Amino acid sequence: MPHPRWLVLQLADSAFPTGGFAHSAGLEAAVQLGLVRTVDDLDTYCRWHLWNTGHAALPFVGAAHDAPAEVWELDTIVDAMLSNHVANRASRTQGRALLATCARVFDSMAVTNLARRGRERGVFSHVAPMFGALMASLAIDRRETLALYLYTSARGVAAAGVRLGVVGPYEAQRLQQRNGGLMDDVVTRCETLGPREATTVVPLFDVAGATQDRLYARLFQS
Repeated sequence: MPHPRWLVLQLADSAFPTGGFAHSAGLEAAVQLGLVRTVDDLDTYCRWHLWNTGHAALPFVGAAHDAPAEVWELDTIVDAMLSNHVANRASRTQGRALLATCARVFDSMAVTNLARRGRERGVFSHVAPMFGALMASLAIDRRETLALYLYTSARGVAAAGVRLGVVGPYEAQRLQQRNGGLMDDVVTRCETLGPREATTVVPLFDVAGATQDRLYARLFQS
């Protein structure tokens, strides 16, 4: 297995095929509802999305990294917590895609076993606990795992903003650069949170995202 540094760079690359490009993290619905119209609106959306991710998802990423054997119990908790059907479906879809991709790319029995179990009936394979358990299996540091998960969340929103015509590619890169310090703050604030403390801090965007299936036309699944 290569040094974890190279694995992190590979996993952070948008070319790594986990299906994230098919999801906008609720941005498409927010755009159509008029909540996001300008570059400044997108910047605000990205900042609150990062805090939502930090408080609602990172506790499960960290817990699964700490105890990979408990990942399926955490998976059940996430399924019960994600009452928004659009977010729940997206989480399961991305989690399964992540498992399948990692099983095909990395020669690791632990990864193979996770992917095999993730295909069984009765499990959900939500992306946050799957991500934490997979990164632990690949010997990636816990804090690096949290940062990577948060970074891919921000990158996904920026990329969706480009595809939706809210910003151009250069401004999307500037948006990611501007929020680098915030991502450090989110990881620092949220890295000690456990599953019992997981919560959504900006419910408005979660409510907006739940309308995805009722949009007249859409590019993304969520």
